[in-house]
Amino acid sequence: MKSFKKYYIIPATPAELYLALTNPLTIQLWSGEPAEMSTTPGSEFSLWEGSIVGKNLEFEQDKKIVQEWYFGDQQEASIVTFKLHTNPKGTSLELNHTNIPDHDYDDIVDGWENIYIASLQDFYEEGE
Repeated sequence: MKSFKKYYIIPATPAELYLALTNPLTIQLWSGEPAEMSTTPGSEFSLWEGSIVGKNLEFEQDKKIVQEWYFGDQQEASIVTFKLHTNPKGTSLELNHTNIPDHDYDDIVDGWENIYIASLQDFYEEGE
C-alpha cells in the first residue's frame, strides 16, 4: 500500500471549493459528469460515471472532507482527506490519499494530477 500527499492552490475561497467538492450540481459543472454526493457521514458517493466510488466519513464545513474510496476488497480502507486552508491566491487544498493499492498507485496519482485537480483548477481559472 502507498500514500500520496500534495498541496494545490485553487483560485477559489475555501467555501467555494468546499461546495465544489460536496455539492453534486457543482461537481457536475467542473467534472462534466453527473455525480452522486451528500454531506451526510456514512452516505456513499459516485463520481465520473462510477469511476470513483466510496463512502463519506467526515465533514467540517469549508475546512475538511474525509472519504473512503473503494478498491475491490482490500483489507485496509483507502482514505482520502481534503483540508482547505485560506491562501492569498485562494485556497491551499491539502490532499492526502492513504492505502492506495500498489498496482493502482500510478493511475491514481495521474488521475489526481491530470483529471480531478486539473478540472477544479481549470474551472476556477476560467471564472477569473
